[in-house]
Amino acid sequence: MKKILIISTGGTFNKVYDPIKGEFSIDEASHALEQIASKWLCEFKIVNIIGKDSLDMTNHDRLELLATISHSDHHAILIVHGTDTMDVTAEYLADADLEKCIVLTGAMVPYSIDPVEATANLSSAYGYINALGQEGIYIAMNGVMGPYEKVKKDRTKGRFTL
Repeated sequence: MKKILIISTGGTFNKVYDPIKGEFSIDEASHALEQIASKWLCEFKIVNIIGKDSLDMTNHDRLELLATISHSDHHAILIVHGTDTMDVTAEYLADADLEKCIVLTGAMVPYSIDPVEATANLSSAYGYINALGQEGIYIAMNGVMGPYEKVKKDRTKGRFTL
């Protein structure tokens, strides 16, 4: 098994409902990832950065993500990211010519509401990164896995497609 770093940037995957404010907010501690990882018989290093909905991410945030990846000794990296700008971040990382294998994943529905989709996406990303034998930037969402240029969010269907 590969030594895998999971970087959580926020996104819908990590949203939780705050009954006091009456709105969803990002769980910056990524309790969802901790819960999923606690059930698996493998170890991950989880790093929480940015803590935003992807629509609120800036190029400064992407630079922080790039720095985190660049300074990591991990070759295999899973990124939990919001789905709305996952493609923008993937392209940003691809332009950096990293010599790493990176798979982005996320969720269309918060783990706190329905843990099935988020868990399935993270599981797919985990299996995919273990099967990949080459460097590059990839996306694993809704059972669809491939190079970031080919996997796209279909906003009319509410899912990712090739």
